[in-house]
Amino acid sequence: MQLVRLAWALTGAGICFFVIALIHSHLLREGQLAAGTCEIVTLDRDSSQPRRTIARQTARCACKKGQIAGTTRARPACVDARIVGSRQWCEMMPCLEDEGCDLLVNQSGWTCTQPGGRVKTTTAL
Repeated sequence: MQLVRLAWALTGAGICFFVIALIHSHLLREGQLAAGTCEIVTLDRDSSQPRRTIARQTARCACKKGQIAGTTRARPACVDARIVGSRQWCEMMPCLEDEGCDLLVNQSGWTCTQPGGRVKTTTAL
């Protein structure tokens, strides 16, 4: 009798695991992002002006509750929504490790200054 109960319990657990795995694979089909991740969808560069390159990128993010799409270490990332609301862009650490971050005067974006003096300016939409 104990052996039959154990067999039924294992069968039920196996079926439950299979159903959970099936649901999980259905929810995370190809093209869907895992929670808390981002990917670059488009990247356009315009070098028509001398000594200046304008780059526009579009990212797709699946952020968790309380997060919003932003930039960390020069890559799209999910960041704390409070940072975007307060426009304190440098708190999300948007620049590379060796670069310095400064807010633009009107807080519409930030600059990343490289050790050699080159400046990259980013404005938020």
